[in-house]
Amino acid sequence: MHLLEKQKIMTSLFKLIVQERDPKKLGSFLLKNGFSHQALIKARYHHGMILVNHKRRYLSFRLRTGDEVIFISGEEKKNEFLKPSSNPVKPVLETKNYIVLDKPAGVLSIPSRYEDNDAIVNRLMGYFAKKNMSNLKPHVITRLDRDTSGLVLVGKNAIAHARFSKIGKEKFVKKYHAIVHGNFSEDKLTGVIDAPIGKKGSGVKRAVVEGGKKAQTKYRVLKQVSGASLVELRLLTGRTHQIRVHMAYLGHPLYGDHLYGIEDDFSRQALNCFYLSFPDPFDNEKIKEISIEEPTDMNELWQKMINKKF
Repeated sequence: MHLLEKQKIMTSLFKLIVQERDPKKLGSFLLKNGFSHQALIKARYHHGMILVNHKRRYLSFRLRTGDEVIFISGEEKKNEFLKPSSNPVKPVLETKNYIVLDKPAGVLSIPSRYEDNDAIVNRLMGYFAKKNMSNLKPHVITRLDRDTSGLVLVGKNAIAHARFSKIGKEKFVKKYHAIVHGNFSEDKLTGVIDAPIGKKGSGVKRAVVEGGKKAQTKYRVLKQVSGASLVELRLLTGRTHQIRVHMAYLGHPLYGDHLYGIEDDFSRQALNCFYLSFPDPFDNEKIKEISIEEPTDMNELWQKMINKKF
């Protein structure tokens, strides 16, 4: 029996070819390629394997150019308290190691202490179970607020999460569309909001505060009608509620944002992550670009603004 066929409980298999002219030891090579120390330990002690040219090797083994390295991840510890949800997910791009979803508004990305039965993680557990892939474990890589809709990247295993984590955050490009209150003057149709964000009080609310964490948001006004503007935004940093705080700071809070804005009749913040790009660590860091259409509720809101009589 082939050595790989004995591993019935493995979670994921990864194949790499050593291309360096002066390759290092096996452990250093794997760390450089995005595998974490924890993943190496699990592969060695928890039913995984690390092979070089189909022979098991220690992490101290010295590689040569052209060697084939096969990494078989160890078992991932399951959270017995997390239950799968039967509610649907909407895949936009799916590979062996990750999946990009179009998250609807009103759904958490990851379970909270108080709601742990219908986040994206729970829904993916149900999705994997239906496909007879219950051994996969979702790891959210890019998340969105509950009431923000749009693209979310999720790893299918701990290795995917670790390898994506090795990529600099600046290499992930997230673009949003927002519908905001008011209109911009001609000299303010594009710009970069550079204003630090910190906590305001003991709750979840944030604000632009002196001494807060560096926060930058690039924006461009796409369309304007009386009383409302459609804005494209790109996060240059990733602070909690960053877009919502920055737009309110400019005097243009999002429609539906009752925490940072003004009262209106839209049911959630009018914010949708319509574009996501990132280097794929499993495809020679080739840039993957994904975009989606606006959700129905935001299209209806904009049409309402167009037709509104003042």
